[in-house]
Amino acid sequence: MKNRDYDLFVIGAGSGGVRAARIAAGFGARVAIAEDRYMGGTCVNVGCVPKKLYVYASEFGKAFKDGKNFGWNGETPHFDWATLRDNKKAEISRLNSIYENLLAGAKADVIKGHARIVDAHTVAVGEQRFAAEKILIATGGWPHIPQFPGSELAISSNEVFDLAQFPKRLAIVGGGYIAVEFAGIFNGLGARVTQLYRGPLFLRGFDADIRAHAAKEIAKTGVDLRFGVNVQSIASGPGGLQVMLTDGTAIEVDTVLYATGRRANLEGLGLENVKVKIDDHGNIEVDDQYRTSEPSIFALGDVTGGIELTPVALAEGMSFARRQFGGLQDAVDYDFIPTAVFCQPNIGTVGFTEDAARARFGKLRVFKSAFKPMKHTISGRDEQTFMKLIVDSASDRVVGAHMVGQDAGEIMQGIAIALRAGATKAVFDTTIGIHPTAAEEFVTMREVWRED
Repeated sequence: MKNRDYDLFVIGAGSGGVRAARIAAGFGARVAIAEDRYMGGTCVNVGCVPKKLYVYASEFGKAFKDGKNFGWNGETPHFDWATLRDNKKAEISRLNSIYENLLAGAKADVIKGHARIVDAHTVAVGEQRFAAEKILIATGGWPHIPQFPGSELAISSNEVFDLAQFPKRLAIVGGGYIAVEFAGIFNGLGARVTQLYRGPLFLRGFDADIRAHAAKEIAKTGVDLRFGVNVQSIASGPGGLQVMLTDGTAIEVDTVLYATGRRANLEGLGLENVKVKIDDHGNIEVDDQYRTSEPSIFALGDVTGGIELTPVALAEGMSFARRQFGGLQDAVDYDFIPTAVFCQPNIGTVGFTEDAARARFGKLRVFKSAFKPMKHTISGRDEQTFMKLIVDSASDRVVGAHMVGQDAGEIMQGIAIALRAGATKAVFDTTIGIHPTAAEEFVTMREVWRED
């Protein structure tokens, strides 16, 4: 091992790669990490961080309207896109520097440039070559826009944060996290948003009740939701982009954002030089220790096609480094991983959907609650919060918790701890609520909505 330049060479300085590099270096490993775009990867630069900042910006418009019935009178301020965009850039630059400092503090070498695997123990960056005992691929995902007439006129989530001009009319194509979140962002900032999804209902994979309730509430905000339809073509016209749809209709917009999925970012990585297997979906195949079919090469995070969440990549990076360099048995448990969709209103969820829980546990008891939040009894906003608990009848364990409503993500983090700890419905029932909050509804739901 000492004959090589590094014990570990990480390709990709996103969440998972940086965490793995830092922890491995902390165990005394000689570590290098290569990055050809930006420190912090998708999440910091064109993902969850800038997106959440834009969500905050978009919520002010609704808050100004809500305030009138609380006695706050006056004109609604004018929104300036350039101010938001440029302040976001400054914050991202600050975070990029923090990531570099974290790696420097861990004594990991940062190599800027595109890394390419030459063989099972060699990585090239430009004209330089580095020998490593282990290579870790953590290059994440990349937005995919399908080919169709005019597809070159569409943009992806990578470009949407830094548009030169604010799009007053925006079409968003897709039905996942990214699509619904940007629909809420640009609707809240004042754009006329049309969201197109080829399926009957967006957010596939979420609980059916959550999907239905979210669609109803998002439509109330003014987003034009069109399900069962897809884009046929896009063409430039005198008034903007002409978008022809598969149902025979057409819309005219300023910008078309495609959010129809992401693919593993493997281009130019040199995988043809090694025995790394790629699955039918274009992801790297790994075992439970993130080892590929090439024994010295590992991969983790979005590039493996698993659960595409930043905290999951962080956990995988930690697990990889502890097992490979710390001699620890530290496996990631993929059950009861909480997540939030920062659409408006927010979605927070942890555990099993009702269908998945029934398949896994058998008989269930299901509890539901829908209500107008206290704030909106005065604001006048037509918005309903929805909560759902799924309980395994045999053990009384709560195996799924789901919410649509303000601060759902913040609330669900605490619920996730309870579910990870195996809390039963009896534990929920004997927990004292915090009053008055929306969150207390999770410990006051007593009437069974459905029992198998």
